[in-house]
Amino acid sequence: MTFEEVANELVKGCREGREAENLEKLYAEDAVSVEAADMGNGRETKGIEGIRGKHAWFESMYEQVSGDASDPMPHGDDRFAVIFDMDMRKRETGEIEKMRDIGVYTVKDGKIVREEFFYPLG
Repeated sequence: MTFEEVANELVKGCREGREAENLEKLYAEDAVSVEAADMGNGRETKGIEGIRGKHAWFESMYEQVSGDASDPMPHGDDRFAVIFDMDMRKRETGEIEKMRDIGVYTVKDGKIVREEFFYPLG
C-alpha cells in the first residue's frame, strides 16, 4: 500500500469500527504504540500482539457511544496525524466520558511502524 492508502484506510477503518481488522492489514509485526501517559500498562507497547492486547484492555474498560476521526493530515511522506473525538461509556459505572486525542502514525514500506497518542491529561 502507498502512504496515502495506509492513511486513508486507517481513518476509514476507524470510522467504520474496523480497528481490529486494520491492525492486521495496516500494521507491521514489530510496530510500536506509545501513549502520552502510563495508565497502568506502561507507555510503550511493542509488537502487533501487544497492540492487540492494548486494544482489548481498553475495550474491557470502555464502550464507544459515538466517535469521529478527522481526515489524515500528512507530515512529509512518512507520517500523518488524525484527531479522534469520542464519547465513551465506562463499563464499570455507565458514566459517559468525552475523549479527544491526536494519533501520529509513522509509515515505512507500506505499514504503520509507530503510533503515538497525545491527549489532555487530568
